[in-house]
Amino acid sequence: MSTPTLFTPTVIGKITLANRAIMSPMTRSRAVDANTPNALMASYYAQRASAGLIITEGTSSSPNGLGYPRIPGLFNAAHVAGWKLTTDAVHAKGGKIFVQFMHTGRVTQTANLPAGAEVVGPTDVICPGEMYTDSAGMQPHSRPRAMTQADIDHAVAEFATAAKLAVEAGFDGVELHAANGYLIEQFLNATVNTRTDGYGGSIDARNRFALEVARATVAAIGADRVGIRLSPYGVFNGTSAFPELEPQYLALVKALAEMKLAYLHVLDHSAMGAPPVPEAFKLALRNAFGGPFILAGGFDAASGEAAINDGRADMIGYARAFLANPDLVARMRNGGPLNAPDMSTFYTPGEKGYTDYPALAA
Repeated sequence: MSTPTLFTPTVIGKITLANRAIMSPMTRSRAVDANTPNALMASYYAQRASAGLIITEGTSSSPNGLGYPRIPGLFNAAHVAGWKLTTDAVHAKGGKIFVQFMHTGRVTQTANLPAGAEVVGPTDVICPGEMYTDSAGMQPHSRPRAMTQADIDHAVAEFATAAKLAVEAGFDGVELHAANGYLIEQFLNATVNTRTDGYGGSIDARNRFALEVARATVAAIGADRVGIRLSPYGVFNGTSAFPELEPQYLALVKALAEMKLAYLHVLDHSAMGAPPVPEAFKLALRNAFGGPFILAGGFDAASGEAAINDGRADMIGYARAFLANPDLVARMRNGGPLNAPDMSTFYTPGEKGYTDYPALAA
């Protein structure tokens, strides 16, 4: 058997990917009308359909999870219809697409929430820092309400319901966002989760919420349609390393492996200034999972190719490179130059810095 490369096909779940260059999830804040996906978003994703797999921007399974302005949801019929524009457009170009479910938890400003929604988290401790709001500019994060058992059960059920809606909307699968300090990682991270009940205080207790969400999602749509993203050693949104981090994540991944999920997606944020995830630990996570493994964080074509050739990963996630280069796969395959991303337009409404990046042929 020949050595796999960045450009050879691979399989996750029941679908075959044309290549191993994965478009990582990136918040783009273009769902301007009641957090509903639209035709502009469909154009953006369709432009990037040559990715082996597109993983969408973080999409909330709950009104309570819409912490940022203009991020999309997937919990009502309008959201399903809006996302179907995207899945149809991507599939028409031969692409594959998963939706990432991101519940922001305590990383929320109430000014961004719809009527009737509230800020919740493992505890009532406010997330440090500020967040942009369309109505009042930068504002401190709002104080969350500590989730009760009923709140936890409700949130788990919301993930499962959203997964069913994702299939209805035409997605090939879903990714659970258990990284970057959002709700699932708020339970995982001992710096944030100071609970002393069955959801905090020990490795198994901190892992419990993530595993309940994963099991409920698998029960709803099947393990072959469910992936998960982790960012151990991350420092976003008040998270940080803690003494039991490595044994806890290994225990988590072994439990996820038993579910036979479609893939494990590990993010190393050291390229953005966070502490690196040790290479030996990445390999331990890969071995513990035993299934399709995506690595993301600071890769270019050469380093991504090397990671696949060396057996460190099956697929490589690319974020800003895909944002600025709709034809990234062709550029990497042919050694073409890359467009530079325009950071000033990452989260602004409209086409600028979104669907107007030129393809190489142009």
